[in-house]
Amino acid sequence: MGYLKTMPSKDGFFGEFGGAFIPPQLEPHFKEIAEAYERLAVDSSYIAELRYIRKHFQGRPTPVQHAKNLSNAMGGAQIYLKREDLNHTGAHKLNHCMGEALLAKFMGKKKLIAETGAGQHGVALATAASYFGMECEIHMGEVDIAKEHPNVVRMKLLGAKVVPVSFGAKTLKEAVDSAFMSYLEQTEDAIYAIGSVVGPHPFPKMVRDFQSVMGFEAKDQFLEMTGNNPDHVVACVGGGSNAMGLFSGFIDDDQVQLHGVEPHGTGTELGKHAATITYGEPGQIHGFKCIMLKDENGEPAPVHSIASGLDYPGVGPEHSYLHTIGKVQYGSASDEETLKAFYALSRHEGIIPALESSHAIAYAMKMAISHPGESILVNLSGRGDKDIDYVTEKFGFGDDFKL
Repeated sequence: MGYLKTMPSKDGFFGEFGGAFIPPQLEPHFKEIAEAYERLAVDSSYIAELRYIRKHFQGRPTPVQHAKNLSNAMGGAQIYLKREDLNHTGAHKLNHCMGEALLAKFMGKKKLIAETGAGQHGVALATAASYFGMECEIHMGEVDIAKEHPNVVRMKLLGAKVVPVSFGAKTLKEAVDSAFMSYLEQTEDAIYAIGSVVGPHPFPKMVRDFQSVMGFEAKDQFLEMTGNNPDHVVACVGGGSNAMGLFSGFIDDDQVQLHGVEPHGTGTELGKHAATITYGEPGQIHGFKCIMLKDENGEPAPVHSIASGLDYPGVGPEHSYLHTIGKVQYGSASDEETLKAFYALSRHEGIIPALESSHAIAYAMKMAISHPGESILVNLSGRGDKDIDYVTEKFGFGDDFKL
């Protein structure tokens, strides 16, 4: 039996990580969600509707593209891109948002609540709510609202209520805190649609399963294109949904090396990065156990990343587990390296990538030089429309950019 069939355990643990450490009043609601998902995951009508949505609304399958120009410029390995930026709404997030919204519909819920960092999850959930005729409430830190203004506009145009979060660091962690507090008051009519492979069980498993469509598509596409599996599969990791989605297609192939790329920000001190697995330790955050960054009091530490979707002091429990057993290699890319990759893909391939995805591109560019003759498949998890105002206003148009 394959890895995906055996992990997590029935109570949501990946080794020592995962679980559901939640207030007693939430326990019956998360149990209801878990039971509904396990039932619907094998229900033919649910599966048929989700497949219809993926094909006729989302535009799946998304292609795999050989980044020929970038590969030639690096002069080493051949780089390929899984083009999730071409998925409707411009990122991988719609893969699980449509699944979660459809689940909510089958459960008789009327409202979707969520947090968002870069805004991609918020846009995707607002899109799903509009599609299914549901209400939508998105919590977003004020710092991220300022950085990701285009996505705030999109959410509002789609009919979502955007709730600014003004406490703490005013970024993703606080947005999660705020969304959880709101959900506590609306559990009968709403579902909290968590935006990554994080949170209490069943969300790490459920979001991974919805996102695995990327990995299975990519495996078939890469084999058809090249006749082989890729030597390396690379994806950025904040919470880690795009990475677990792509990894799912290759996780039982021992000859494929999996790489997760964390945000190294501007330095090694707490508050200057969000490289959770690189510098963290086991702990609990937002109702689950994972590797996390802690301050001197053992609380979630302040974090930083140029990419709003990656600045989270925790990481998915499955990533924590895959790190401890050595199945996935976790590295990092700095803000500076990420910007260089952002400009490189724009100039060499005609693709403006999301800053989140640019971390994976940066890592692949470094790897390509030292792995001549090998192949690297990168998850281009989102497009950079949301980032262009922030990048150009703060860093310019890359006129001085050089590989």
